[in-house]
Amino acid sequence: MTEPAAAPPVIEIAGLSKHYGDRVAVDGLTFSVPPGEIVGLVGPNGAGKTTTLRAIAGIHPPSSGTIRVAGFDVVRHPVEARRHLAMVPDEPALFASLTVWEHLEFTARIYGVRDWRGPAAALLDEMELGDRRQSLADELSRGMRQKVAVACALLHDPAALLFDEPLTGLDPRGIRTLYEAIRRRAAEGAAVLLSSHLLGQIETLCTGFAVMRQGRLLFAGTREEMRDRYAQVGGSLEEVFFHLTEGAAPPVMEAGAR
Repeated sequence: MTEPAAAPPVIEIAGLSKHYGDRVAVDGLTFSVPPGEIVGLVGPNGAGKTTTLRAIAGIHPPSSGTIRVAGFDVVRHPVEARRHLAMVPDEPALFASLTVWEHLEFTARIYGVRDWRGPAAALLDEMELGDRRQSLADELSRGMRQKVAVACALLHDPAALLFDEPLTGLDPRGIRTLYEAIRRRAAEGAAVLLSSHLLGQIETLCTGFAVMRQGRLLFAGTREEMRDRYAQVGGSLEEVFFHLTEGAAPPVMEAGAR
């Protein structure tokens, strides 16, 4: 019997580099995120994680290399690519004079989401914000604003989800709620790429990891591949992380990227 063909990656990065003048923020990144996977993008401060996420989202055009989202090149076909992705930044960019519900209405209009009210109400309940729909953004705590941003990101059912330090400002209950939402979307086929400094907290959430240092990729692969490759280091992501980012480990070759 013929094995079914693997689904193509939702997020594909090939030779991505980003320069700001003489400074190289990202240097030759190549990896991919298949549907249904949750990949942790980890590395020390200044590794290039946020630049990478913003390049995928089409905010910062690459200096070289290609990025595809759901098969669309983010430079050549930016509108089509952005329709298939959502990014939640580390600092939620909400409108102070809009209510929670108005943020969802605004998002629905941008993405052309029809019959959005039912899904929007369900998202507010999922994010434990059902009783805050008429609250202005300025009236919300940092964690609540983060959850509003997540609800807006999920409204158009994107194929690719990008999270930049998503745990900032969330209490333990909020973290659990976010994790459940992320796992649910991955189970439905979304590709998730998230960065975080809280390595111990994302270790059990992620199915794979991409480790960066000084703009270069040190490892990209599944949890099992990481465990096998660095068995001598220890079992935790944190131990492998320090081994890679504080040692002299070379960047991973293209064949090792997913």
